[in-house]
Amino acid sequence: MADVYFTDTSALAKRYVAETGTPWMQATLDVSTSCTVYIARITAVELIAALTRRARGGTITLPDATAARAAFRAHLDVEYKIIEVTEVLVNRAMALAETSGLRGYDAVQLAAALEVHTSYRVVGLPPITLISADAELNTAATAQGLTVEDPNTHP
Repeated sequence: MADVYFTDTSALAKRYVAETGTPWMQATLDVSTSCTVYIARITAVELIAALTRRARGGTITLPDATAARAAFRAHLDVEYKIIEVTEVLVNRAMALAETSGLRGYDAVQLAAALEVHTSYRVVGLPPITLISADAELNTAATAQGLTVEDPNTHP
């Protein structure tokens, strides 16, 4: 069975903007690997916002941001399985925020990753891997029993 990943915005941005971890993210999520990649619905908003803010802040060019947003939008419904933000997921995220001290959307990301992980484990499938470049989220995810990859460790 091909690898299954849940990626948060901090890691997914590396697929579209050249920075530490970009080659690893691009290779890992390449469609030729037949991997399955899950993202939370909020990741779409967070990624578009991050790309736009980077262009406005001058850390990437406007043409690069425009191209990155277009590439992401082209991939969104084709290459990613989207986890919807439901009442159950929000309740789990609130509990995770309270117990782990995560920021709001990081708690939602972790709750979504745990939802996917649980759905795989309950039917006897191998565990998923969370890909995140956020140290606090990675610590909380590890404490919840998730396997974590940080693209920043793959320069």
